[in-house]
Amino acid sequence: MDVKDIVLAVIMVIGGLAFFLYGMSVMSSGLEKMAGGKMEQALKKLTSSWWLSLLLGTGITIVLQSSSSLTVMLVGLVNCGVMEVSQTVIVIIGANIGKTFTTWLLCLMGVDTEGPLWLSLLNPEYFSLIFALVGAVLMMSKSNGNTRKHDIGSILVGFAVLMYGMVLMKDAVEPLKDSPEFQQLLMKFDNPILGVLVGTVVTGIIQSSAASIGILQTLAENTGTITFGMAIPIIMGQNIGTCVTALISSFGVNRNAKKVAVIHIAFNVIGTVFFLTVYEILDMIFGFAFSDWIINSVGIAIVHTVFNVLTTILLLPFSKGLEKIANIILPDKGEVHEKPKKQHTLLDRRLLTTPSVAVAECAEASLRMAELAKETVLMSISLLTDFDEKKHEQVYENEDKLDNFEDRIGSTLVQLSTQALSAPDSQVSSRVLRAIGDFERLGDHAINIAQSAKEIHDEELHFSDPAQEEMKILTDAITEILNNTFEVYRTLNQSDAANIEPLEQVIDYLTRDIKANHVKRLQKGTCTIETGFVLADILNDYERVSDHCSNIAVSVIETSHNMFETHDYLNKVKFGNKNFNDNFEQFSEKYKLPAGV
Repeated sequence: MDVKDIVLAVIMVIGGLAFFLYGMSVMSSGLEKMAGGKMEQALKKLTSSWWLSLLLGTGITIVLQSSSSLTVMLVGLVNCGVMEVSQTVIVIIGANIGKTFTTWLLCLMGVDTEGPLWLSLLNPEYFSLIFALVGAVLMMSKSNGNTRKHDIGSILVGFAVLMYGMVLMKDAVEPLKDSPEFQQLLMKFDNPILGVLVGTVVTGIIQSSAASIGILQTLAENTGTITFGMAIPIIMGQNIGTCVTALISSFGVNRNAKKVAVIHIAFNVIGTVFFLTVYEILDMIFGFAFSDWIINSVGIAIVHTVFNVLTTILLLPFSKGLEKIANIILPDKGEVHEKPKKQHTLLDRRLLTTPSVAVAECAEASLRMAELAKETVLMSISLLTDFDEKKHEQVYENEDKLDNFEDRIGSTLVQLSTQALSAPDSQVSSRVLRAIGDFERLGDHAINIAQSAKEIHDEELHFSDPAQEEMKILTDAITEILNNTFEVYRTLNQSDAANIEPLEQVIDYLTRDIKANHVKRLQKGTCTIETGFVLADILNDYERVSDHCSNIAVSVIETSHNMFETHDYLNKVKFGNKNFNDNFEQFSEKYKLPAGV
């Protein structure tokens, strides 16, 4: 080969690798969107059993097409306190089995195209073109809000692009089999240490063991000069190189999250050192004949799978030992348990690499925000009748937490909006984004109510008996709408959500009537102007609290039906709606003000 041929071959290899990585990214993105937030839920719920954790790590890695992506996700979940380090160990071990799936998929490139038609069509070089056509049609078809067809199409197109990248690399390296210089270069890989280093470095640079395995399979298939003895150390090194992504992701996280990356590295390094040592010793004693055999893509897939399965069998009984190794490398240094404050670290930026998981975590965070908002409003209301300085300060602290929640959740969802989300994830994102503003405003009104309570306490103000009785009825109604609203947000129950608006209307009428009654008492001289100002402030905040509860319930209903015209919806349910009228009558009777002023 002359210089020109070498340059062109290098360009084709680089281009093929670029297509491969892009296709894998598109395919895994489609698979992830179809899985939705189920991966995140499964990680948190199914890690109590070792065999479920093993299956979970294997399955999620197949979906993500990357063990390092799963490890990055785990680093993020541990960093924000959602998972413990001990829960991630078996998942990481399972991930090392799951990553062998792509290797077997790439073996199809070795299918003989000189045989019958049906056999030739099993070669991805041909059937991936059919996948590309079907995928393109699905992606361009109208889905009427349902993105499932588009996601399936992106999976098929991604797979086709991935395989086209393999074809480019195959065509580029095929002439190398006749190059004496290339043959001499390969002879140097008989050194196992060099093989491990090459596998580690190449995989670390491109940050994809699947891609580096694909390159090795291409070289093996199209040059016919790679032996088992050369391939085994390289494959082991590739398993170490895939840890680079996890290592990078561990920068800037807490100590526990760093331990996840250490466990991932320790698993692959221990497996490589142990089995490479055993292999070399036994080869020197018995002289393995297969070491000099020419290996093909299937042989590489077998070696890759056997190595990872054997490493799993070796280290699975010592999973606690892997955690201990991480604790030794990263000791806690005697500090108090390093569990992060959830409201500050819950939405770790590393979760953005898996958008469906990030959306699910935003939804989880909004539930905690909702509970905090409800507790804060109820706490501020309790201060009106039983003032306590510590609770008063707690209301202010909670309001700061609510502000932080809104900032972190909102900024995360804005970043996610630039990515292609599945229809269910888009729905969840819209609902959460609309609701968090109302949760934050509830905190503001809790502050206002707490200030009114402090004024009542400091100025020793007293409401008249009729005013106290009326406020008790209104407070009961506010308490019910708060409890009902946050139960609706938690369960997403549509029928219960529709019952919020009738109660909100009753509260509007109650505040109107209490204001009118106060004016009458003021005219009779049974109430003072000072108490009237405070009462008016409290009534305004109560009314706004119920309005925000209504907004939250409407967001649950509208996002479930892809409707975003709040005023039109409220007009439809308020006027001429039997269910609304019946509930309005029931709440009106339940929270009826006593006769007289």
